[in-house]
Formats: sequence, C-alpha cells, structure tokens
Amino acid sequence: MLGITANSKNLCAEGLQSGHQQMYYNVYAGGIHALEANLDMDKTKKDRFSVELYAKTYGLLGKLAPWFGTFETHGWLDKEKTIAKPELHQSKTTWKTELEVKKYKYNKDGTFKEYSLLDNENDGSPQPVEKELTDHSTDILSAMLEEMMKISVGQDCKGESEIFDGKRRYKLIFNHKGIVDLKKSKYNVFEGKATECSIKIEPKGGKWHAKPRGWFAIQEQGREAGSMPTVWFGQVDKNETAIPVKVRAKTSYGTFFLHLTGYESTGTKIALKE
Repeated sequence: MLGITANSKNLCAEGLQSGHQQMYYNVYAGGIHALEANLDMDKTKKDRFSVELYAKTYGLLGKLAPWFGTFETHGWLDKEKTIAKPELHQSKTTWKTELEVKKYKYNKDGTFKEYSLLDNENDGSPQPVEKELTDHSTDILSAMLEEMMKISVGQDCKGESEIFDGKRRYKLIFNHKGIVDLKKSKYNVFEGKATECSIKIEPKGGKWHAKPRGWFAIQEQGREAGSMPTVWFGQVDKNETAIPVKVRAKTSYGTFFLHLTGYESTGTKIALKE
C-alpha cells in the first residue's frame, strides 16, 4: 500500500453516507503489479464532500516509468446526499521530472468558473475556454461519487454525466449489469454482493484525436474484445457509501484489474494479510 494517510477527522453520526472512508488498491496489468492507489472520501461536513485519489507506478514499472498523480475534488452535496456538485477539482501529475497541474473551478449553480494550467509551457494562469465545452459539466470524481451514493440507497447503476477535461467534453455513461456475489481472494479483500456496472464515454466536443487515446483507446480495445470497462461497487461497511471494489479493463496488451486491498471507516477496518 502507499504510505499516504489523510488527516484524522471527527466523524459525525448522521447515518448512511455521512462518514469518512479510506480505500487502498493495487492495479495489475497482464498479471504484473503496476500501480498502487489510495482513495479518500469525506462527507463529515454538512452539505460538503471531498474526494482525493493518489496513485503511482509500482515496482519495476515505477523505476522504468516513474509517474505519480494526485486528483482531488471539493464541493457541495444535496440534502439527500445523492447529488455531488464540484466547487474545485485539481489534478497534479508528475512524469519523471515533468509536472502538470490542472485546476477547474465551478459555481454552485453548475456554471463553469475557471480553468488554469501549469506545465512547461503555461504558468498556471487561467486559460480561455469555450462555454459549450464547460458549462454544466462536472469532473470524474464527482460523477463517480454521485453514482456510488445512488447505488448505496438502492438505485441501479445507470447515471450519465458530462465531463470537461481541459481540452474535450465527453459524456460518462454508467450501464447497470446486475448484482453479483464476489469472493475475497489473495488479491482482493471484498466479499459480498456488488453492483456490476459497465462504463462508456462518448465524445461531445473539443480536441479529440483521430485515433483513440488514453481511456477512450482502452474502451475501444475492450469493445473489440467484447467487454467494455467494468466496475463493481460494493458496501464494505453497510452504514457507508458503496465504493469501487474491483475494476476490469480488457485491452490489446492484456487485461487490467484494480483490486481493493484495504479499507477503513469509522466502524470497519480490513486489509490483505501480508
């Protein structure tokens, strides 16, 4: 696991989906342990949320291709805790010695406020953006949190969100595949019922490459292999929000798996045996 922990917080007792959760993951590519990740979700403050994701390459891959990323969102929750609206989303990635920082700011009414970029060519000043690409968009962490909260109260996995990533706008679509029973293994600590959900993105505008790249390329490779990227959401703690417990993506280079290796909340703590 990564040696990253969140600051301790006083957990409130307002019931389902009101606490602080920390998750730990390993990512395998073609059977090789390639990445480690931590996910921290906090909903202890009234009508507010924060989600922070930390990831880095691991082992030999970490030496050959050193990459580290932190992604965080802070925003507002509705009273029912099923809608998450971002106020600030930030991604900070380091590839070898190259740093890139992107910041997205939103108004509470859903309109887009500001996008800034810091890298080798930009000094972190606000960037010009097109209104049709940005307004009433959200970020990937808010979209995932919203889906998890809805699943936690018994809804199917079938949401849609439109994301602006700095250059492009795309629709993120969740498709409900059913409820399955997962067994824990030497790779994954989760056991129990999980909501199986496929994920698809649809380009909606902006600077898309003629040839698919990134997650879009992974998706299209999976489509050709007959399997779209799939995530399983489960409640490790019955009093807290459902979380990603497993992810699978088939590509031309092999199958990628993300496995839950540890979990902590106010009432539950589990981890893989060393």
